[in-house]
Amino acid sequence: MKMLIGGVLIDSTETFPVINPATETVIGSAPQCSREMLDTAFSAAQSAFADWSKDINVRRDVLTACAAAMRDNADELARLVTQEQGKPLAKAQREIGGAARWFEYTAELDLPVESISVPGQRRAEIHRRPLGVVAAIIPWNYPVMTAAWKIAPALLAGNTVVLKPSPYTPLATLKLGEILRPHVPEGVLNIVTGGDELGVWMTAHKTPRKIAFTGSTDAGKSVAAAAATDLKRVTLELGGNDPAIVLADADPKMVAKGIFTAAFENSGQVCVAIKRVYLPDNLYDSVLEEMVSLAKDVNLGDGLNDSVDMGPVNNRAQFERVLELIEDARKNGGAVVTGGKRKGDVGFFIEPTIITGLADDSRLVAEEQFGPALPILRYTEIDDALARANAGNFGLAGSVWGSDGDRAAEVAGKLNCGTAWVNQHLAITPQAPIAGHKWSGIGIENGPLGLLQYTDIQIVEVAETQTATA
Repeated sequence: MKMLIGGVLIDSTETFPVINPATETVIGSAPQCSREMLDTAFSAAQSAFADWSKDINVRRDVLTACAAAMRDNADELARLVTQEQGKPLAKAQREIGGAARWFEYTAELDLPVESISVPGQRRAEIHRRPLGVVAAIIPWNYPVMTAAWKIAPALLAGNTVVLKPSPYTPLATLKLGEILRPHVPEGVLNIVTGGDELGVWMTAHKTPRKIAFTGSTDAGKSVAAAAATDLKRVTLELGGNDPAIVLADADPKMVAKGIFTAAFENSGQVCVAIKRVYLPDNLYDSVLEEMVSLAKDVNLGDGLNDSVDMGPVNNRAQFERVLELIEDARKNGGAVVTGGKRKGDVGFFIEPTIITGLADDSRLVAEEQFGPALPILRYTEIDDALARANAGNFGLAGSVWGSDGDRAAEVAGKLNCGTAWVNQHLAITPQAPIAGHKWSGIGIENGPLGLLQYTDIQIVEVAETQTATA
């Protein structure tokens, strides 16, 4: 695999290995970007900016062509995602299809000029101008989808991009660069690979005017601090500890299935996955029983096997962290009602785990586990459940489940988070923006509001025409 820099596929004398989390074997290598190569990538992006920013219709055509190219190469991209990320192949294919849809949808958006009238004095127009070069840094849980979330709006707005994937999942993103290369003008999109040091170089580099980052809250704080030194704009989509509250009138089977799916999707490695569940006294046993049954039916294994429902945790560090959180829960009074251990001796597989009996300040409840381990918590009064759900520093998303949709929506409106779903979760679409409260992020991604994050406003004021009188 090669990096894409200035329209050219570039090798490096240094490489790093990429591990298949299902087999713990090396499946390939990625080039290690040097400082000089990064300078070249930013220089190419800066040089391409002037022409690229001129015509939004040209940019629309490029995004549409990119979407078609992704669909044409979906099988190859999906297989790479499964091999390096771990998710089942069918879900990797859906990720590629979703990423293509994001390009298509974004190509349809507009950046209209808004007018402000001041009677008798002047009129003003609000124009949206591109920022310049965008540095984008993406995580390992959805390597192609999160790339699309940043590339598509940045390019449509008229910016150019230098993008860095996670060192755990660089191969599909490098392949994406190779696939999109014939359709994107030289220098408009650049993809470089490397470890955390490369990310530090990118955020400190003088050229980019915006950093678009998805990752952990701690890493996001570091990005924000680095960007502040020369006032780069930032969009930070960070961690979440998303609560799900079940109301007393809910149907146990319906909510159990919906919550289980949203908690264990991608082995729990989703920023907005359900991370803790609050059950009322009257439904506690019945919903818990249903969820345990669902957990026991999961076929856990290598995502290239068609019969697999859930793959491994992506990397050893995260695998060990999730097992540590499970063990900490055991030591602090938690009851592991299903799962709770590694499956097999090879691969980063953790059984779908459900734990009860934990206090609100236990690590598995208070921290973001980002893995297949879910605490179930009991409540008596809904106000108590809301207070506990809103506690802590995270505020990415949450959901409320009940038979009375209006009542559930009323409760959902009291959650302190950027997205509050009713009788659903993980209902992510290109049209709807995502924004985190508190430590869960700064700025907006997706939809028309997300597009505007890649622009600055320019006010053009024009004096009223004066007409001479006789």
